[in-house]
Amino acid sequence: MTNYHLVILKQSYLNAILEGRKKIELRLTKTRHHGFGRVFAGDKLYIKESSGPVCATATVEAVKNYEYLTPEKILEIKNKYNHDIGGGDEYWQSKMESRFGFLVWLKDIKTIEPVRITKKDWRAWVVLSEKENYGLLKSQTKNNKK
Repeated sequence: MTNYHLVILKQSYLNAILEGRKKIELRLTKTRHHGFGRVFAGDKLYIKESSGPVCATATVEAVKNYEYLTPEKILEIKNKYNHDIGGGDEYWQSKMESRFGFLVWLKDIKTIEPVRITKKDWRAWVVLSEKENYGLLKSQTKNNKK
């Protein structure tokens, strides 16, 4: 079964994805957050600009989850994958106390007609459900019934 996710990104990271410079999305957190362990190859992403509209979609090519991270392990991830993540030194420094993380390889990235949604919480990754989908899954439901 395909899962759907809403992914919120700062404009610079969104632009890097759309231009093909950022091929991996990385989430590092101090606690286990919404997407951790719930993203799988084949899942669909709706990509939203922070404070802006949903403006792109992508498919998850692969995922790698990390638990019990240490600063050393985070540096290892940086050295191995940052060429496809595109995080600056300030970003990596701000994430050194993270204990959980996941890498998401992106494929089939497409821009879409911008869709404004009403989202009032601070979550930057939302696993969409029938109950909570901001109206984004309506077209999926229609397509699946055809």
